[in-house]
Amino acid sequence: MKIALIGATGYTGTPLLQEALGRGHQVTALVRHPQKLNAHPQLNAVQADVHDSATLAQQLRGHDAVISAFNPGWGIADIREQFVAGSRSIIAASKQAGVKRLLVVGGAGSLYIAPGVQLIDTPEFPAEYKEGAEGARQALNLLREDPELEWTFLSPAALLVPGPRTGKFRLGRNELLMNGEEPGSISVADLAVAMLDEVEQPQHVRQRFTLAY
Repeated sequence: MKIALIGATGYTGTPLLQEALGRGHQVTALVRHPQKLNAHPQLNAVQADVHDSATLAQQLRGHDAVISAFNPGWGIADIREQFVAGSRSIIAASKQAGVKRLLVVGGAGSLYIAPGVQLIDTPEFPAEYKEGAEGARQALNLLREDPELEWTFLSPAALLVPGPRTGKFRLGRNELLMNGEEPGSISVADLAVAMLDEVEQPQHVRQRFTLAY
């Protein structure tokens, strides 16, 4: 397949790129700094700005699917506003480019821990991640409101960690996956496995899903 990957040099984007190339896909990596990427025969590295929707649409045209690992950066003061604005732009650009399939790496904050209670709204949720998590929650709501795209939103386990690619994990839908009394975990490498599985054999079109060990 021809896959456009937004944010291919980030924490989740790097393993997504490795997984996609390892499966033989042709990947256009849309990043701020293409020089960070090593050359690969199946890779086209392109400098991109997610907030420039018109140019992004031109860059996305002709692809079978768009995977967004967009994150404006945890250190910026207006991360929530940037997250929402960037997500709006990516949605608009995908539609303008005629790419129906948009897969988004989101956060765990909008997963439910009890009926009507999302993780982000609990007192225990880390304050330093709350603004970014709220941006990701709003990005999910934007997708749910869109009538055109065949979107998928992948929320990782509460603990998204470095680690090996095992290919073995549990899938869920909208509830936080637990290991007994403790929140579940997943490696970024296995998150990439689940995302590329979904690209190749869609099981969650117009849905959110999650995963954990």
